[in-house]
Amino acid sequence: MVGFLLAAFMATWPAVALAAERTQDSLGTQLLAFIDSAAYLIGSALAWLIGLVLPGSVDPSLVKPLGYLGLLTLLLLLFSLLEAARKLIWLVVIVGWVLMVARILIEAFRR
Repeated sequence: MVGFLLAAFMATWPAVALAAERTQDSLGTQLLAFIDSAAYLIGSALAWLIGLVLPGSVDPSLVKPLGYLGLLTLLLLLFSLLEAARKLIWLVVIVGWVLMVARILIEAFRR
């Protein structure tokens, strides 16, 4: 029985590998398409905002480069917020340990 299942699995292995390869390729293509769409949307929004201040100053061919620049800026802001949060968490942990050691010492010397 096990030999039969193993033989059936081995017979379908190339199809499984091809399906996984197609899925990965499709996933990569979908991811790049999503990033491109997000960049276009951000670029359109930024071009609209710039157009409010300086009408007619943004060439439509600059929408995607503006969007990619905006997307990179958002990523940098996100990572800087995460870095600031990490520093705050370290501060809370250090203060917590200091308070815990202080309480242990107070309990030890109270006796």
